[in-house]
Amino acid sequence: MPGPGSYWIGKEERKEVLEVLASGHLFRYGDLNDPNFTRKVYLLEQEFARYVGTPYALATSSGTGALMCCLLAVGLKPGDEVIVPAYTFVATYSAALFLGLVPVLAEIDSSLDIDPADVERRITPRTRAIMPVHMLGNPCDMHSVLAMARKHNLLVIEDACQAAGGSYKGRKLGSLGDMAGFSLNVFKTITAGDGGLVAASTEQYYKRAFGVHDQGHTPLRAGVEVGRRSILGLNFRMSELTGAVALAQLRKIDCIISTLREKKRKLKELISNVPGTRFRKLNDEQGECATLLTVLFDDPCHAAGVARALGTKTVDQSGWHVYANMEHVDRCLEEIGQPHGKGAYPRTDDILSRAINLSVGVVDPGLGAAFGITINSTDQEIAQAAKRFRAACNGAIANGKTFTGRNRRKRQLAQTQLS
Repeated sequence: MPGPGSYWIGKEERKEVLEVLASGHLFRYGDLNDPNFTRKVYLLEQEFARYVGTPYALATSSGTGALMCCLLAVGLKPGDEVIVPAYTFVATYSAALFLGLVPVLAEIDSSLDIDPADVERRITPRTRAIMPVHMLGNPCDMHSVLAMARKHNLLVIEDACQAAGGSYKGRKLGSLGDMAGFSLNVFKTITAGDGGLVAASTEQYYKRAFGVHDQGHTPLRAGVEVGRRSILGLNFRMSELTGAVALAQLRKIDCIISTLREKKRKLKELISNVPGTRFRKLNDEQGECATLLTVLFDDPCHAAGVARALGTKTVDQSGWHVYANMEHVDRCLEEIGQPHGKGAYPRTDDILSRAINLSVGVVDPGLGAAFGITINSTDQEIAQAAKRFRAACNGAIANGKTFTGRNRRKRQLAQTQLS
């Protein structure tokens, strides 16, 4: 049950991979003047930088690695606080925790993205950065985030792992902050199975990220360099095979996004005006990736009833994207004195308990998106999914009224007995 890019793997990806295999060069480094070196990772970085609109890009082995490169490249030190949303994938937290940083969780709003108003009240003298997450392909309110960062002299690192191809007010996601991390995991907009990308706004950040990702080396070296290193690094390198698949996918990204938006538009029109529901807020309706359609219910019991009928879950019951479901992160947050566990972020709890994610391009039970459509769904299949959703909503309303009536009678009986 993958993301949209996985559905569109075809001859283009096979061509790129076969060229790498024929060349015999699987390592990302080689002589750029050697005609036998196909340099897929190098080309991916160049094309991605142009696509996003940043001067530099770096390919990594994962989205998590991309985020760690960003956090280290901007100069954050152990003990520095980074404000992050209470609804995101676990890697947003783990990347910070592994570097000794302090993730400070903030509430989300009805966009399911970080609430800028709640961010400001969590800023302390130790805060160094904000890491807004363009969650489920929906751009954050970057106007407010960037204004707040300027006001308090904070860095902004975009977690765009779920939002490759999206934009905000005409600018591609990943080009608004100081740095950004993207994922090429199988569930993402475009995929290479795994892998990641970094977008950097300055040469300094790019060089530091490059050093972090490859044992301290400087960018654009050929072969294996032996000599002095600028910083202590790790190994988050991408192989040429991964780069080949990612390159072919990147060249499809605009078509993927436009197709998703059209499929979502059709599904959304068919389930509009269902009593007791509304759609999540979009901070830029023209710029979202349209990988999912999130429905917010007025009542959590109604949402739970609909989820059961559709064989899915409300978002609060989904996997490692809800802070309260991350017992390992809970332990870490407890150790560093940060609020943790169910109830620590009540507004987030409330919103997610009333939310159902309908798949459009990302079919992932871990996101609570086990029901919906795919990027390849026909108009007939979209209509069938909409019909099932409406029927589930009507059924849940009827059951809810019966349940509410029974509860009301029980309360009346109890009051009579007490009097």
